[in-house]
Amino acid sequence: MQTRLDLYARGLAEFGQDKALTQQLPITGESNNSFGDTLTKAINEVSDTRDRAGDLVQRFANGENVELHQVMAASEEAGIALDMMIELRNKVVEAYRTVISMQS
Repeated sequence: MQTRLDLYARGLAEFGQDKALTQQLPITGESNNSFGDTLTKAINEVSDTRDRAGDLVQRFANGENVELHQVMAASEEAGIALDMMIELRNKVVEAYRTVISMQS
């Protein structure tokens, strides 16, 4: 059985493999708010959410004044954010492959 961390690591590894494919695409113009910038921001937000949850877990384990419900809520939020990011990645890869197959 795979844990969320295993799925996260696999998703990041696959995302890195597909990055080479996207670098082959020609850039038609610059934008202040490109898809890549938006995606990078979303990934950073998911990472920050995971870091906050990990911090709360650590503080709770150390006996600091952190309520269990705060830890559980933060952990669930991080899990949902990660699931959403993996699903987003899958949809982007699927769309990319569809476009590439249309060109053939």
